[in-house]
Amino acid sequence: MNRVLGILGGSGLYELEDLAGVERVEVETPFGAPSDAIVRGTLGDVTLLFLPRHGRGHRYAPHRINYRANVFALKQLGAGQLLSISAVGSLRQSIQPGDFVLVDQFIDRTRNRASTFFDDFDMVAHVAFGDPVDQALLQATRRAAADAGITVHVGGTYVCMEGPQFSSRAESELYRSWNAAVIGMTNLPEAKLAREAELPYASLTMVTDYDCWHQSEAEVTVDIVLKVLKSNVERSKRLLRSLVDQLPDPSLSPASSALQHALITSPDYIPQSTRQRLAPLLDKYLR
Repeated sequence: MNRVLGILGGSGLYELEDLAGVERVEVETPFGAPSDAIVRGTLGDVTLLFLPRHGRGHRYAPHRINYRANVFALKQLGAGQLLSISAVGSLRQSIQPGDFVLVDQFIDRTRNRASTFFDDFDMVAHVAFGDPVDQALLQATRRAAADAGITVHVGGTYVCMEGPQFSSRAESELYRSWNAAVIGMTNLPEAKLAREAELPYASLTMVTDYDCWHQSEAEVTVDIVLKVLKSNVERSKRLLRSLVDQLPDPSLSPASSALQHALITSPDYIPQSTRQRLAPLLDKYLR
């Protein structure tokens, strides 16, 4: 069983006191460099790969993140599954700032982001994405949250907006009418690329605000977001310590064979140079 867990959004989390053998790994990919060096360490018998998606110091806005390089780099380093940790706004009264939500669906409202590994290589793949979150990893994260004394809402739709501006009130009310649970700026195309990379993916979101629909609450600001995020770092660390003891086997996930029937380009039209550059994705099927 692959015992390597990739964690996207790792700022601060890799300061786990019991994380051993910590090192920073610089990675190059066919899509350029990821957002930052990847911090690798071990917790028990699990290797953790932390990648702050915005880079150290939060340098990259959501629409400027190199999502393809981030996911590909984690795949190159041997990740067997990915856990996303990110800040979101709540679109429901019952989901309050400070709560955690394990989302299980997405609505894509982004506009200018590359969402496949294959466009640059004149290839086409149509992966199934009806169930974008891996249920085994989601349930393991739910159990880890319970063990860590964290209340988490399980299930709900994440609206991924383009940003970097926050929503207008009209947009916020529209998303509420869709019965969405939370809104954020980073989980897409991240989840789509994880599926193309055959990496089971789950998203643990931390609610920082009520977006702007809740007229009796303060409108979302960066200060509000950062204050809640800081308070949640220690809780997230407790969750990770519990999660490593109950990671599911990624080979049992449908995501682990997502490309098996998705590659539609004839192998005769895939040059050797492409096969080599995309080997972490294609070797399994084209060698």
